[in-house]
Parts: sequence; C-alpha cells; structure tokens
Amino acid sequence: MTQPVHPAASIGHVHLKVSDLDRAIGFYSGVLGFELQQKFGSGAAFLSAGGYHHHIGLNTWESRGGTAPPKGHTGLYHTAFLYPDRAQLADAVRRVVNAGYPIEGAADHGVSEAVYLSDPDGNGVELYRDRAPDEWPRDADGALAMFNAPLDVAALLAEAP
Repeated sequence: MTQPVHPAASIGHVHLKVSDLDRAIGFYSGVLGFELQQKFGSGAAFLSAGGYHHHIGLNTWESRGGTAPPKGHTGLYHTAFLYPDRAQLADAVRRVVNAGYPIEGAADHGVSEAVYLSDPDGNGVELYRDRAPDEWPRDADGALAMFNAPLDVAALLAEAP
C-alpha cells in the first residue's frame, strides 16, 4: 500500500485558462476581493488573499477569446475558496449577489456550508466554510457521515458583516 501524503500538504493555488484577462480579474478581484499581486502584460495575472504571491493564476496563453468547455466533458469541476467563518462566507456571497452573478446551488454538507456559481468563463466556483471537526456528523462507528441538504442562503446573507 502507498503511504499517505504528509498531513501538512495542501493545494497551494489554482491556475485558470480564461478568455478575457481583464474580465476575469474583475470577477476574482472586483467581486470576490482577491488582490492583484502581479500582471504579466495582457497574458497573465496573479491574485491572492493577504499578500501571498498568488492563490489564483489567470492566463489567456491558450484561451484568449475562447469559449467555456461544453457540459458533459472532463475538466475542472470547480475551484473551492475556503472562508474562515460563516460571516466571511456570507460577505463573499453578498458580493456575488450584488454583482449580479447567479447562485447555482447552495448546500449544507454537515462538515461545511457551500454556495456554488460560475465565473465569467464558466469555471465552477465554490465558496464555503468548514465546521469544526468536533461538529462533523459521524455514524455509529465514528466514520464521517457527510450529507447534502439545502442551505438557507437568505439566512446566511443575514450574517454578513
């Protein structure tokens, strides 16, 4: 059996192919609030939270003017952005709603609460917050028992700072 990955390993950033760099920056920076760290001409940009070099890379190197991949094909399902608490998740969702982006789904998974939408290029985006591990649902044997229940988005938005 292969040894599991070290528990401190994590996903460091996502790099997306987009069709219009400025439009993508407008969404990830202007709507979600990630800070533009560096722009390479009209071909690439790097954005982050808290001054990190980048959590999000955007480029048009192979995709300038392109279209979103069709439904039913392989590719990235969504990029998930983790917020530290319910109030900050509510703030992010409020930004999305105020910018006119439609919410495509919202779920309580027991371990987390999540809201789903698409960016301007049709890339899936999940905005979520985790519950504390001691609040995670477990079965009688102690195994994780995640579920998929509706999330009350209006109640979530009422908690925005």
